[in-house]
Amino acid sequence: MTRYVEGEDRLQNVLFPERLEDWISEDNPVRVVDAFVDALDLRALGFERATAAQTGRPGYHPATLLKIYVYGYLNRIASSRRLEREAQRNVELMWLAQRLAPDFKTIADFRRDNGPAIRKVCAQFVVLCRRLNLFSEAIVAIDGSKFKAVNNRDKNFTKHKLKARMAQLEESVARYLEELDRADRQPGQVPRVRVDNLKGKIAKIRKQVRELGNIDKQLKDAPDEQISQTDPDARSMATSGRGTGIVGYNVQTAVDTKSHMVVAHDVLNVGHDRTALADMARLARRAMGKDHLLVLADRGYFSGEQILACERDGNSPVVPKPMTSGAGAEGRFDKRDFVYNAKRDAYLCPAGKWAIWRMTTEEKGLKLHRYWPSDCRSCHLKPQCTPAPERKITRWEHEEVFERMQERVNYLPMASQLRRETAEHVFGTLKSWMGPAHFLTKRLRNVRTEMSLQVLAYNMKRAMQILGVPVLLRAMQP
Repeated sequence: MTRYVEGEDRLQNVLFPERLEDWISEDNPVRVVDAFVDALDLRALGFERATAAQTGRPGYHPATLLKIYVYGYLNRIASSRRLEREAQRNVELMWLAQRLAPDFKTIADFRRDNGPAIRKVCAQFVVLCRRLNLFSEAIVAIDGSKFKAVNNRDKNFTKHKLKARMAQLEESVARYLEELDRADRQPGQVPRVRVDNLKGKIAKIRKQVRELGNIDKQLKDAPDEQISQTDPDARSMATSGRGTGIVGYNVQTAVDTKSHMVVAHDVLNVGHDRTALADMARLARRAMGKDHLLVLADRGYFSGEQILACERDGNSPVVPKPMTSGAGAEGRFDKRDFVYNAKRDAYLCPAGKWAIWRMTTEEKGLKLHRYWPSDCRSCHLKPQCTPAPERKITRWEHEEVFERMQERVNYLPMASQLRRETAEHVFGTLKSWMGPAHFLTKRLRNVRTEMSLQVLAYNMKRAMQILGVPVLLRAMQP
């Protein structure tokens, strides 16, 4: 006796169970994947080859390939080559795909060719969760995060980057030329090998300068004056760290605050969130089947047009206003110290004087009203108010939406913390699953498909954790 747990002899004949079914327990998550895909109407969702062709070589059923992908993303296996290997050795995947093992090209082509249909599958699972009453509260947290694309930062160019790169190359050439001049003056001090190496470096840099010149011409024709060479749809985006940034995509999510499930998502290739609030709230409201939503978002979403559109859709946004007042930063009165009176259409200033309407202008498509008092010059509080002759106050024609929203912000002091706990946890989980590379596919349409599969996997895991596998299986039975 070796006093250790001993394994079996590799040469010993072994009889595996006659059925794959015996290897899959009743509460195995793979059964949820199987039941969910079998319950879908793949033809109505728009999957290619959902109806078999009458001629030609038989192909794989879309349900089989979809099950492979959903299982893969549930288990952090997004690569088509890895899925090919798993289908040949993984007992759960053998059970799920009925021992079919498509090659990696077939698996990858399925994801590429059925993007819109796969995104609808993600929405179908949200509908199932809605039927199970997982969205009983009408509160969502909306947030965005930057995910890396298949594009190195050195393969992304903007005018600023191009100018900095050209200056760096010119500096290098000048340094190398100076060293060559020294070699000419003092032939014995610089080895011949070093001289040849310097000439090679100069030739290489001049080639790079010509390439950058061609890129400069392309930048002028680009709509946003930005070029990504590996993934043309990826964009350079700033992140929270100063001086940092990534080349990638801006992923938007709307997360239910009770179940922490993603009810709506989208992928954008713009580096800010200012234009996303109304659309995300609209998608979330439709997905949850609610008449009215309370929408929590951070300061990056603050936009008058978006907040107005959100209210007109029947939703109530809660977005803190950014503190951008120059007067407040310098210790003077800011706009919050002036109280608006709707009946008089005037502002009461800290000195007790009325700032009345003077004019109306239009800036960036917004109609703005200007107000100022008549006796600013003689006011004893003028040093604390403005260095200009009069203190002018600007009011947007729909400023009342800001005032209503500020009331909600004041009434819900924990809204910001609730949003962080809800939305940011989702992004942390997804990035952990996806690894340091994040996306594996190129182009916006394919990246959206990939994110839908990630969100579907996340929602499935949340639903299984909240309800359990048996409850989900019963809910999916016809």
